[in-house]
Amino acid sequence: MIRDILLTQRRELERRLHERYVERDFDLQQPSDHLIRVVLGPRRAGKSFFAMRQVQSTGHFGYVNFDDERLTELDDYDALITALDALYERPRHLLLDEVQNVPRWELLVNRLQRQGYRLVVTGSNAHLLSSELATHLTGRHIPIVLFPFTYAEHLRSLDAPLTDQEKAQALRTYIENGGYPEPLMKGIPYRDYLTILLRSILYKDVVVRHRIRSPQGLEDLTTYLMTNVAQRYSLNTLAKVTRLRSVHTVEKYLRHLEEAFVLFSLRRFSFKVREQVRANRKIYCTDNGLVTSSSFRFSPDLGKLYENAVAITLRRHEMDGKIECFYWQGSQQEEVDFVVKQGTRIVQLIQVCIAVEAPKTKARETRALLKASSELGCKDLVVLTDSTEAEEEASWYGTAGRVRYVPVWKWLLANSTTLEAT
Repeated sequence: MIRDILLTQRRELERRLHERYVERDFDLQQPSDHLIRVVLGPRRAGKSFFAMRQVQSTGHFGYVNFDDERLTELDDYDALITALDALYERPRHLLLDEVQNVPRWELLVNRLQRQGYRLVVTGSNAHLLSSELATHLTGRHIPIVLFPFTYAEHLRSLDAPLTDQEKAQALRTYIENGGYPEPLMKGIPYRDYLTILLRSILYKDVVVRHRIRSPQGLEDLTTYLMTNVAQRYSLNTLAKVTRLRSVHTVEKYLRHLEEAFVLFSLRRFSFKVREQVRANRKIYCTDNGLVTSSSFRFSPDLGKLYENAVAITLRRHEMDGKIECFYWQGSQQEEVDFVVKQGTRIVQLIQVCIAVEAPKTKARETRALLKASSELGCKDLVVLTDSTEAEEEASWYGTAGRVRYVPVWKWLLANSTTLEAT
């Protein structure tokens, strides 16, 4: 039985390896050592295909896809290993796909590593993988977070040289449709695909995993947050507008949605930890396409979608351990969208404003940057725009600074792999 399942999966693997592949902005590095490569990220973001192509470079590897209902109740791991060795002729390298779907998976991974296998593991649940691997494999794994296509990867998928003007034009499509690879590569309608995908994620990774008895409250919460992406929220407000009643339930559902890579929150920056914990947070989504396909709006709020795209880029760097990211709010409700922190230093302040031509708008954005700059001791001030590119001196009641205006598309490309902060 197990051998038949693995044989079917092997045929699927061989078909996948002949499909067109877009190079991602990440590299697993050759798994020549005994460290386990753990690829984390949302469902259907391309983790499996990425891992397959990376492991393929080793020449000979075995493959198990645990996102298969026939394996979810697997309890005889010895039979699985025996079947793998027979089918793949004792492979040295193994790719274990969506491994969190089977019980005691961390013990299986631990045993395989002790037996000398070189492992690449993928999973769609941040909490399970990070916490359990940290417990059982301390210091013996390398995590990598793979979201849907970055803007740079989106352009790469077009497979044609583009002028700067064409790159800027392509941003609008990316901003509205998001970066999920399958609809882009196969011409599937985005809205239908992403609506079904979100429901699948909510059901498989939240409702079933956490045994939620009444999923309607979870769906209402998700839809409300998608409609209000890039805005502040309080747990009390969410409990009222979604009729979940309990703040604790809201908090629990938010945690589940973040673990499933659907949404993530941004804390307000404060030098006082208590204030940071108690302040309202801002909500963002891991893909713009999920926002446009699931929110109540009939036309997209481009400003919020641009901000969300920037938040996704910063979130990837944050999950890689390179930065910490916050928002800032002043005493008179001024706001800076993103505060970028490296170690103990605030290294960059970022506003997202797609149109700064209006004098009042420009003054509002720069005033908040200057006040935050003075309070936080940061001189790298950036306003991300639709097309404006400039560098200007600005001042506000004795506070002065130099502000860079950068088109969003240029910033996304420049920060695809590393964060350019001075």
